[in-house]
Amino acid sequence: MRLSEGSPGTRILAFGGYQPAKVVTNDDLAQMVDTSDEWIRSRVGIESRRIAGPDESLADIASAAGGKALAASGLSPDAIDLVVVATCTPESPIPNIAATVATRLGIAAPGAYDLNAACAGFCYAMATASDAVRAGTARHVLVIGAEKLSQWIDWTDRSTCIIFADGAGAAVVGPVAEPDDPPGIGPVVWGSDGNLADKIYIADRNSFIVQEGQAVFRWATTALHPIARKACEAAGVDPADLAAFIPHQANLRIIEAIARKLGAPQAKVATDIVTAGNTSSASIPLALSRMAEQNELGSGDLVLLLAFGAGISYAAQVITIP
Repeated sequence: MRLSEGSPGTRILAFGGYQPAKVVTNDDLAQMVDTSDEWIRSRVGIESRRIAGPDESLADIASAAGGKALAASGLSPDAIDLVVVATCTPESPIPNIAATVATRLGIAAPGAYDLNAACAGFCYAMATASDAVRAGTARHVLVIGAEKLSQWIDWTDRSTCIIFADGAGAAVVGPVAEPDDPPGIGPVVWGSDGNLADKIYIADRNSFIVQEGQAVFRWATTALHPIARKACEAAGVDPADLAAFIPHQANLRIIEAIARKLGAPQAKVATDIVTAGNTSSASIPLALSRMAEQNELGSGDLVLLLAFGAGISYAAQVITIP
């Protein structure tokens, strides 16, 4: 028996992001539930969010982001041999979103699967894609984080409808250009805590998202900065060398608390939560795509990703901007 020959390291070739056109402001929500702009900003830091139209499916959102990343990579569709979609909000569990997206983008017969690690999904998918390339199972992987959370929200529940939103972000993962090149995707540091699984959940197919916000806040602001530092150590990167820190966009207060404890004051901190809301697995790739497009990040910059969410699942890794 023979084993596939892989790559000694992997890298990201390109990013892509997509947000629906419809903007829902805090004032809009105040017309629907007992809330206000000041109340929402003071608690979660959100000013507005994007919500998909009624005819805009999760596959539509994922395909839009994936198509942008594929185009930016310069690769033809036939160069992609694995598609991974991180999501926890499909309309139904079957068929998977990944195979549908692949067909829409003209990617013929790739491996295709969905991955559910909730808000940590994109980092989980990035890690598995990197491992697949290093092992030789795939050469180029399209990784997408996509969510249509609006279809799983009770719009009369002010504790959740003010937070969650829709969108997708994507990246193309491939081998390093030369065998001796340094890797562009560092080791993942991941884990979970099933004891807290009941803090964010959907009870059944006829239910909506339920979240115990205070419990999640306490856990995130105390447990996650050591994970972030461990990811830097695993990659051999000093936090002082980071150009940016992109955590999951869950809550502005959580983001600011973790950033303070990370010990990387020079790093730009993504705060897309303000205008994008919490898009779960899409939040990190959306922030990456936006920062790259607006030239806030340059080629070769080191960026720390930190994702966390329902499960409780979490993952962190250092990447290099292409």
